[in-house]
Amino acid sequence: MTDIRFNDRVAIVTGAGAGLGKSYALEFARRGAKVVVNDLGSALDGSGSSHNAADLVVNEIRAAGGQAVPNYDSVSSTRGGENIVKTALDAFGSADILVNNAGIVRDHSIQKLTEEEWDIVLAVHLKGAYNCTKPALAAMKEKNYGRVIFTCSGVGLYGNFGQSNYAAAKMGMVGLMNTLAVEHTKNNIKFNAIAPNAASRMTEKVLPPPLFEKLKPEHIVPAVMWLASEQNQDTGLIINCMGGWYSRAAIVCAKGIIIGDGHKTVTAEDIQANWDTIKSLDEARPLGSIVESFGFVAPLLNK
Repeated sequence: MTDIRFNDRVAIVTGAGAGLGKSYALEFARRGAKVVVNDLGSALDGSGSSHNAADLVVNEIRAAGGQAVPNYDSVSSTRGGENIVKTALDAFGSADILVNNAGIVRDHSIQKLTEEEWDIVLAVHLKGAYNCTKPALAAMKEKNYGRVIFTCSGVGLYGNFGQSNYAAAKMGMVGLMNTLAVEHTKNNIKFNAIAPNAASRMTEKVLPPPLFEKLKPEHIVPAVMWLASEQNQDTGLIINCMGGWYSRAAIVCAKGIIIGDGHKTVTAEDIQANWDTIKSLDEARPLGSIVESFGFVAPLLNK
């Protein structure tokens, strides 16, 4: 076991003015990283803006002897994402780590959810991850090194009442992560996701007060530090984090059953007759890419 340090590394943390993002930024700096503290300074629903949140975190890092610069761009635009990465390159000459953490909520059940509320949540979470990751990757590929962390959610993985926009955005980030992990296997860039549950502005009105007090952001930080480290060589993982509990979540594919032969017509009644086997998760396992799923029908393809 070796100490996890980020000396000479540059970390970008979006939404780092408070909550989890602030905790990440402070710990990266404590462990030697130069940090870009991005925060629009908006309200929980994404409205408004202010420089105060980012400036306070930067000042705290500098007061402790660390190096940090603020950035106030919104992740929801392509230009904003490019400016965030440009801030890292202009200030420190590199962009080694990106934590896609910025987020907002506009919670309503689907019948009450407006188009604007759908669009803005996907713009910040999903498009925001694209907007920041794409320019960061250009810089990482030049150095053949990088670590990108996406913030997905158990809401996306498992569902939650009144959060269809948030859930869709978070699962979209998982799909983005999976594809980038496949695309960059030769670039020494690792893509992973966390599904955190912690006390924050987003969960303050959702979690019971006794639980809210125990789910401190500090419990999420160690997983992010590990995934962002040079020592971590895993990619394409989803890690649940909550109150000191950590586990892997995965989308898996079961063995299933071959009913047709490529020529025979399969009927709905055939599906009915084999439904228990089709829905069974016996021998289920995660796949490295869509190509691996072809292995389940290899007997059919070889006929």
